[in-house]
Amino acid sequence: MNAQIEFSERLPELTELLDLYDSVGWSAYTRDPARLMASIEGSSFVLVARKSRELVGLIRVISDGYTIAYVQDILVRAADQNSGVGSRMLRRALERYGHVRQIVLLTDTEESQRAFYERRGFTEVRDHNPELRSFVRMLR
Repeated sequence: MNAQIEFSERLPELTELLDLYDSVGWSAYTRDPARLMASIEGSSFVLVARKSRELVGLIRVISDGYTIAYVQDILVRAADQNSGVGSRMLRRALERYGHVRQIVLLTDTEESQRAFYERRGFTEVRDHNPELRSFVRMLR
């Protein structure tokens, strides 16, 4: 029998964060552990998913609470992807910020990513009506 997934807003330990982010290949985040922990602590909303107490997923949002919410991270361990964990975390975040005018996120260009977010009501910015532009500036 599969272990049940439990969701909590309790922040994970740094070692758990490093393990989760590394497990999905997000090593740019784990190069500076103190910065990663500070970013988690500074988020407006963090929801974690645990299976048998192991951290298997996390979503975090940055928001002013009124006009914009930015889904900064949503990640699920490979073994638990396509099991509904990511969908459930995103649903909880969208419920939390349902009153907010704009909910924004950036993701990679995999078609599966596009399909995942479109099924949940997101529109790729190039397809938005009225037309929008998006800009990003990233440090390497």
